[in-house]
Amino acid sequence: MRILVTGGAGFIGRHLNRALLAEGYEVRILDCFIEQVHGGAAVPDPVLNSVEVINGDIRDEEVVSRAVRGVDKVVHLAAEVGVGQSMYEIDRYVSVNDLGTAILLKALLAHPVQRIVVASSMSIYGEGLYRDSHGRLVEEITRRPTDGWSPRDTVGVPLTPLPTPEWKRPSLSSVYAITKYTQERLCLNVAPAYGMEAVALRMFNVFGAGQALSNPYTGVLAIFAARILNGEAPMIFEDGQQQRDFVHVDDIARAFVLALEVPGAAGGVFNVGSGVRSSVEQVARLLADSMGRPDIQPEIIGKARLGDIRHCFADLSHSREILGFEPRRTLADGVPELAEWLAGQTATDRVIVAKNELVARGLVV
Repeated sequence: MRILVTGGAGFIGRHLNRALLAEGYEVRILDCFIEQVHGGAAVPDPVLNSVEVINGDIRDEEVVSRAVRGVDKVVHLAAEVGVGQSMYEIDRYVSVNDLGTAILLKALLAHPVQRIVVASSMSIYGEGLYRDSHGRLVEEITRRPTDGWSPRDTVGVPLTPLPTPEWKRPSLSSVYAITKYTQERLCLNVAPAYGMEAVALRMFNVFGAGQALSNPYTGVLAIFAARILNGEAPMIFEDGQQQRDFVHVDDIARAFVLALEVPGAAGGVFNVGSGVRSSVEQVARLLADSMGRPDIQPEIIGKARLGDIRHCFADLSHSREILGFEPRRTLADGVPELAEWLAGQTATDRVIVAKNELVARGLVV
């Protein structure tokens, strides 16, 4: 069986390629190798020698039509990624993420496949699920400056963050979140209308060896790593106590394989995380210690980026029940492994440039 992986030369794509090859699949990838993601890579990943590579843009109808011919299933990873950058590169994010998905689906109408699995994101939830001081669940959160960093209920008591399930209603607080939700809905609505199955995986904060270290809009651990490699302090917005769910890329790759194979997954939306909450400051300190730089302390900025959320971590009950997904990797074993890989890497630190861009546009408050 042949699988097409759009965006297959990226961080997640390369790990997924290995997992698919290990399961006996033939793999074809479509990727445009953009500078922001792939620039500065010292050594091309050898996994690309074991797959069929099509170099092209997901918005190019001719290239996409060629890429989908003769494949049995599709994993759609191709996307622009980054909450902050999406708030000013609006046309680029909407074009790549949403027009690109539309062009892919149009190509599949002529060359239908059994199943398409689309990479969605926890960003569509906005804030995660909370409970108020009366024990009621709270889905819709608006943080006000008078609240401090943590959202509060109607009587001024801080809300209690809870694991976020798939049934929580979307709260689209960034352009990136809007585009990911559109990708998800396009696939889940169009595919079955033409006899294809669709599955959406809502990924939480992915980490692991091989992330683009010089991209200041990639995963937060890679951004922190680039700072530490250059002897600089990781910069953390707000007070550093915001909680996230960090999931190892190996677990992400397994989840995609399950989403391709499990019959009962068709039509479903599934969280893919670790199910464990960690504060951003805690993770920055763990990474610095693992990299042998405990002397580098995080810089707490005390300001917020528009579009950011306070807390969100995964409820995995649905993914466990239907997909049979169970995370195997933890921060405790994954970060030291990441640090070993980082020891042989160099990175161009573009974090200050990215922050200044946000400040200049009024997106840091």
